[in-house]
Amino acid sequence: MADRIAQESVAHGPRFFRAGWDRWTLGALAIAALVVAPLIAVALIALFPTENIWPHLVSTVLPRYLANSLGLVICVGGATAVIGTGCAWLTTMCAFPGRRWLEPLLFAPLAVPAYIGAYALVDLLEYAGPVQGALRELFGWRSARDYWFPEIRSFWAAATVLSLGYYPYVYLLARAAFREQSVSALEVSRALGQGPWGSFWRVAVPLARPAIFIGAAVAAMETLNDFGAVDFFAVQTLTTGIFSIWLEAYNAGGAAQIACVMLALILGLMLVERRSRAKRRYHNMSKRYRPVERARLGPVARWLAFLACLAPFALGFLLPVGVMLSHAMDDPAVWQRAALWRAGLNTVWLSLLTAVIAVAAGLFMVYGARNSASRLPRLLAPVTQVGYAAPGAVIAVGVLIPFAALDHRVADGIEALTGHDPGLILTGSTAAVVFAYLVRFFAVAQGAMESAMGRVTPSMDMAARSLGRTRGGALRDVHLPMIRSSILAAGMVVFVDTAKELPATLILRPFNFDTLATHTHMQAKSEQLSAAAPSALAIVALGLLPVVLLGLQKRQG
Repeated sequence: MADRIAQESVAHGPRFFRAGWDRWTLGALAIAALVVAPLIAVALIALFPTENIWPHLVSTVLPRYLANSLGLVICVGGATAVIGTGCAWLTTMCAFPGRRWLEPLLFAPLAVPAYIGAYALVDLLEYAGPVQGALRELFGWRSARDYWFPEIRSFWAAATVLSLGYYPYVYLLARAAFREQSVSALEVSRALGQGPWGSFWRVAVPLARPAIFIGAAVAAMETLNDFGAVDFFAVQTLTTGIFSIWLEAYNAGGAAQIACVMLALILGLMLVERRSRAKRRYHNMSKRYRPVERARLGPVARWLAFLACLAPFALGFLLPVGVMLSHAMDDPAVWQRAALWRAGLNTVWLSLLTAVIAVAAGLFMVYGARNSASRLPRLLAPVTQVGYAAPGAVIAVGVLIPFAALDHRVADGIEALTGHDPGLILTGSTAAVVFAYLVRFFAVAQGAMESAMGRVTPSMDMAARSLGRTRGGALRDVHLPMIRSSILAAGMVVFVDTAKELPATLILRPFNFDTLATHTHMQAKSEQLSAAAPSALAIVALGLLPVVLLGLQKRQG
């Protein structure tokens, strides 16, 4: 009996691998462990801090951080739902002047990070800015005591900038949902006595409700992740609290505890979104699909619709880009500064490296789940998407502290063997930054690869295998040529998201190392907007690449 078991093991491999634990399964397990490890580290640091200041946080700053964060989530979620749904309905269902141009242009604010919008708004509306200066000149006012003007660095200004920057998430999904609705359902509601407004509220919005809610939830999660805008507006949120507790109070445990509160909010948003879809479902019951015929509006209504769609684009894109352009043109010499070009080169190679690794790992995991005999890779796929929902500051906490502990152990070991102290190897380099980027944006690459692979019929795999191709050969010779455009698109999105990432980069970057995002933030924080303008415009230019591609795809669709 023992001899037979040994012969089976030699012929077919160990029982462990015959059960489905092949290299694809082990690779998927390793990738999932790396993505989730920083979040587990945050939880462990919070539960077992060196110095427990949780009671102090609860009694002092945590309520303020939590109230401001929840307030922003509610305001931004609601505002993006209104703006995005309204613009999606008008551009999909109504005919008005400029609609064909505004339809893709409404995606453009996605290219402008919220912190750049914050810099532009403050520069435009502050006391020394052009708006208040023109008002004083027009009415003869001499000082701020002569008139009232809203406070610019405030909670409501932050909510406005974040809403204008994130409404395209709702617009994108709601527009797709409205375009998929059959006009027959709207005609039935009209026949039952509903007017245009009633048909919109009772038929169109309920059918598009899941898409609207998902878009608003994404905007809310991006709001929790934001640091640059809320910091510039002096709004104390959970993200700014992590920076304050860690970098000013030097308490990693307290920062991890605040990070856990942020993770709880993110998980709560995800749970609410899923439960809301589970409880109420809306389906298009019409057996015949008829495309939407755009309504012709009256002379006044058509121009009101044009202004309603123009305003978000103008305030969310044209305004910040125009302010930055004016500052960049004031002093052309800032374009020649070495610090700007170094930041640009750092951004390009970090983003490119992250995009290549993320797409390769995502492709490996999706292809492994497709070919593995085990169900484990398919079960692990949703786990790896948690990193994208986690804010950058939370991931940075989970990366830096374990990396620093590992660095110290490695340095002690090397010093014991050689007598030479190498210092910090991982923490003092860009390795920690790239790893945080991978954790944050791996879900983007994985989702794109999963969608692309889903369009390749399984019969192609079987045909390649019947012709003698191994799994790796089938991937190289069959799948990669078929999904090349999806790979490039996924890499571009990861590249751009990495270039715009600010909180994780601020915490993890080595000394005297800047990216375009950190260079812009540091210059704007020191009130040197002319020096910040070129790097801000470079970020916007990079961000326009996927927005232009998305707009072209939607117009063709």
